[in-house]
Amino acid sequence: MSNDTTQNLGEQLKIRREKLKTLQSAGQDPFAITKFDINSHSEDIKNNFEQYEGKQVCAAGRIMSKRVMGKISFAGIQDCFGIIQCYIKKECMDEENYRQFKKFDIGDIIGVEGEVCKTERGEISIKTNKITLLSKSLNPLPEKFHGLQNIDLKYRQRYVDLIVNSDVKDTFIKRSKIISEIRRFLDNDAFLEVETPILNNQASGASARPFNTHHNALNMDMVLRIALELHLKRLIVGGFEKVYEIGRVFRNEGTDTKHNPEFTLLELYQAYTDFEGMMDITERLIKTVAKNVVGSTVIEYGNEKIDLDKPFRKISMSASVLKYSGVDFSNIDSLEQARQVADQHNIKYEDRHKIGDILNLFFDEYVEKNLIQPTFITDYPVEISPLAKRSPKNPKITERFELFIVGKEFANAFSELNDPIDQRQRFEAQAELKRQGDEEACDVDYDFLNALEYGMPPTGGMGMGIDRLVMLLTNNDSIRDVLLFPTMKNIEK
Repeated sequence: MSNDTTQNLGEQLKIRREKLKTLQSAGQDPFAITKFDINSHSEDIKNNFEQYEGKQVCAAGRIMSKRVMGKISFAGIQDCFGIIQCYIKKECMDEENYRQFKKFDIGDIIGVEGEVCKTERGEISIKTNKITLLSKSLNPLPEKFHGLQNIDLKYRQRYVDLIVNSDVKDTFIKRSKIISEIRRFLDNDAFLEVETPILNNQASGASARPFNTHHNALNMDMVLRIALELHLKRLIVGGFEKVYEIGRVFRNEGTDTKHNPEFTLLELYQAYTDFEGMMDITERLIKTVAKNVVGSTVIEYGNEKIDLDKPFRKISMSASVLKYSGVDFSNIDSLEQARQVADQHNIKYEDRHKIGDILNLFFDEYVEKNLIQPTFITDYPVEISPLAKRSPKNPKITERFELFIVGKEFANAFSELNDPIDQRQRFEAQAELKRQGDEEACDVDYDFLNALEYGMPPTGGMGMGIDRLVMLLTNNDSIRDVLLFPTMKNIEK
């Protein structure tokens, strides 16, 4: 920012504050006003002009444009639905009120009263007879034609971003509709929405590093939840057959275009079904939400056209690795062989990694980026699926799938492991990995094991990242663009 620009900005800040002091000295403090009765919004007036023409309305919004031309002026005010023009004639209102309006600034919030009309140029307007200053904007808005372009500032000052960028507001309106549509879909399918604790005694239900905290009154260390899974499955043990939760989870990990330390997760569980049942519900859910919110099951994402209408493709993890890397893990029987092919393909692994872990590393390197159209990847190794039921056809793999679209994971599901003995062994294996230095491995959840010992019916479960679904359906390539207030590093002062 040049010195001239900085100086000009400083002058604007000074002028606006002086205007406020003048108003307050005259007993016209805008911040003393507590309410303004609105009976109309911009969208209603524009969409139903025939019903509004000639009628008196009260509207309010932020001044986004202003033209003063002697005895006639124009102002564009922005409410939550859009912008409508105010046609302001000196002869149609109190002279002092008109004089005050001329001193208002872009960004000020005003209430207007007047008659709905069309100007000579055919623009639907409010022929204004009274204007009330409801709030004084002490900071000038970004320059009109360029908007808020600093990406870091957009995320830190989302309130300004929403004011000046209508497409950003549209994204978050659509986000709200997506979540509402998910709830409607599940409620109509007899799922019960529940709430489970955010503060947990231990991290469980996923492989992730938790945030740690401390409860003073109980003198007890606690963690913020990394998943919703184990509490929801306790409810299946308790007799509920279909449950779901949409809520924030917290993972102490890095930030990038796909990850934020806190994000919104959907998890659902259904008794007496399996991962095939979860495939069906996942596919139907995404198609329904896209159709009802976006209006189409064929959507644009970047340079890709994603067809959600066709049946989603299914391929096993090992088959996908064979297709894209040429390595056939079905012929690898020993850890030594797995490490050998990893070395040949420059795949970095750790001493603790087993065959299934190395298969997953190959998948991450060769496969994921190629899964553009909706694809279910199935048959995950037991080593990386501590809560999934083993396949009766092959005990080395589990009845699990992940859904990938545009090279990103969107959902994770499996036939839930309900054997308490097997689950205990898997937990203990995870705990051993944690002792070896794997900070994302989980501890043994003894209370959950106790619940399983009372008996949990065959159950299917699915988790879906809401933020990534919103990214897909709003054509945004960064998770920060679909979070109103993404996590940002503190600015050094």
